[in-house]
Amino acid sequence: MPPQLQSQNQNGPKILQGDISSLSLAVREFVEANVSLCQPDAVHICDGSDEENRSILIQLEEQGLIKKLHKYENCWLVRTDPRDVARVESKTVIVTQDQKDTVPTPQGGGISQLGRWMSPEEFDKVMTQRFPGCMKGRTMYVIPFSMGPVGSPLSKIGVELTDSPYVVASMRVMTRMGKAVLSTLGNDEFVRCLHSVGCPLPLKKPLVNNWPCNPEQTIIAHIPERRQIVSFGSGYGGNSLLGKKCFALRIASRLAKEEGWLAEHMLILGVTNPAGVKKYMVAAFPSACGKTNLAMLCPTLPGWKVECVGDDIAWMKFDDQGNLRAINPENGFFGVAPGTSAKTNPYAMATIVKNTIFTNVAETSDGGVYWEGMDQVLPDEVTITSWRNKPWSSKDGEPCAHPNSRFCSPAGQCPIIDPLWESPEGVPIEAIIFGGRRPEGVPLVYEAFNWQHGVFVGAAMRSEATAAAEHKGKFIMHDPFAMRPFFGYNFGQYLSHWLSMADRPGVNLPKIFHVNWFRKNPTGGFLWPGFGDNIRVLDWMFRRVNGEAGAMPSTVGYLPGANSLNLQGVQGQVDLDQLFFLDKEFWQQEVEEVREYFTTQVNVDLPNEMMRQLELLHQRVQQM
Repeated sequence: MPPQLQSQNQNGPKILQGDISSLSLAVREFVEANVSLCQPDAVHICDGSDEENRSILIQLEEQGLIKKLHKYENCWLVRTDPRDVARVESKTVIVTQDQKDTVPTPQGGGISQLGRWMSPEEFDKVMTQRFPGCMKGRTMYVIPFSMGPVGSPLSKIGVELTDSPYVVASMRVMTRMGKAVLSTLGNDEFVRCLHSVGCPLPLKKPLVNNWPCNPEQTIIAHIPERRQIVSFGSGYGGNSLLGKKCFALRIASRLAKEEGWLAEHMLILGVTNPAGVKKYMVAAFPSACGKTNLAMLCPTLPGWKVECVGDDIAWMKFDDQGNLRAINPENGFFGVAPGTSAKTNPYAMATIVKNTIFTNVAETSDGGVYWEGMDQVLPDEVTITSWRNKPWSSKDGEPCAHPNSRFCSPAGQCPIIDPLWESPEGVPIEAIIFGGRRPEGVPLVYEAFNWQHGVFVGAAMRSEATAAAEHKGKFIMHDPFAMRPFFGYNFGQYLSHWLSMADRPGVNLPKIFHVNWFRKNPTGGFLWPGFGDNIRVLDWMFRRVNGEAGAMPSTVGYLPGANSLNLQGVQGQVDLDQLFFLDKEFWQQEVEEVREYFTTQVNVDLPNEMMRQLELLHQRVQQM
């Protein structure tokens, strides 16, 4: 063992908690190498205990990084530096020797919209410029964590080294973290995660909101061959909680390709009909398109029940009987706060009133939180402080909460968490749903003709841009499989991997659907009531899986047959003709948009089957 870790002498970091020598050889070597590189003052091996969590939160409070919210039980407010508020896709890269392993080569050699590549040589320069001495004056926390239930055959393990106690507190919510994970880590099978806020002490510049970050130097890099994630300069969300998108999607999707499973940006829900029959479904929506709302649906149809397995990520694998089974690899919810209310998502509101870390929401003078769309009338004497830590009123002209502000809550607190949400073997999936925000042209729901057509539907997904990344404005973006920012390898190969599922002998392929809750009428109002009424669409899918509900073939897929959507008791008028109207000109344009995207972005890596499906759609549109 290197001398710097043998003792707590002046030559090396203090060991605040844990025993370095008790770690497995591979973990110990990982820790030691990065102690030498980053030069922290102290090392703390996380055990995941309540006592440790309390001390971390107290430490963060003393540093002025978080504030206790006295209106709730063990809830905390964090305000970040306004330059560190979202995923930074422009600074998120995959490192491979060959660029084609990461992204398709765009036609004409332009910049790919399907991820960013970095060469190993460039990455080595990035490391050399940023990491030596980056943790001076700080503590390096060693976070052993499991994505998925500890010991599940579908789970994977990671170890994150970080100098951010905020990351420690958040990873404890979002993953299974601590001693139980270390005891299962006997070999080299773990993903190595290194994170630094990039602010060694003493500081060279004053902090904003006491939030350490280094936006000019931010980089989030993934090295699939080494099973490694390296993040520098950002303390925020998916940039620093490396179990989230970095591991659970970018690295895991590459593992899934190699090992024959699927790692997807999908919620998982259980739907039980009035007869007591239950089915599990997954759904892929881009951020801020209602994933959490659907995962925690409060049905308006009597006798129906929805239970939540997960609201963001699904890892899926066919079992020995040929059934597709899914686990939620996360342990918590990292939900977008604005728009969450007792009307849109009562179960989320019930989940977040204890043991929750809020980031960049507004604060009320009575010790609570507030954000746009919360729809709660505050007493006259209660004042609001914005996420920028300034007094706020509705006349200010800017939001009180950042559009990408978040709540980080334990999933087990959700009132409708599914009884099997931690089942080691996962839950059986019978339907896959794609969807996005499409204000015009796209019907409320349709079913793919077959698996190949369903993969095409996922590949052709488009949606309005959201606040979860650094995009501005509400233009329609291509977001295939809701995975555009999260692919861990070449999107063309990803499509081939999905298509290959149909070639497996003896598998029961789920039905594939597309939904659009967001179609608008000419005056700008939504045509569909949404929220709890979305159970009416799930009811139709449920019956389609059973072979019971009527459907009509159309240009885009199977549409609900006459009277096959249950609208009994729906509030207000629902214009089904407008909701399902297929405009020839719109779909001609859609075909050309998708064709251009496939041709320019996926280029020679596009599987032939995808172009065949596009031509079939084109022919159907011409016959409208």
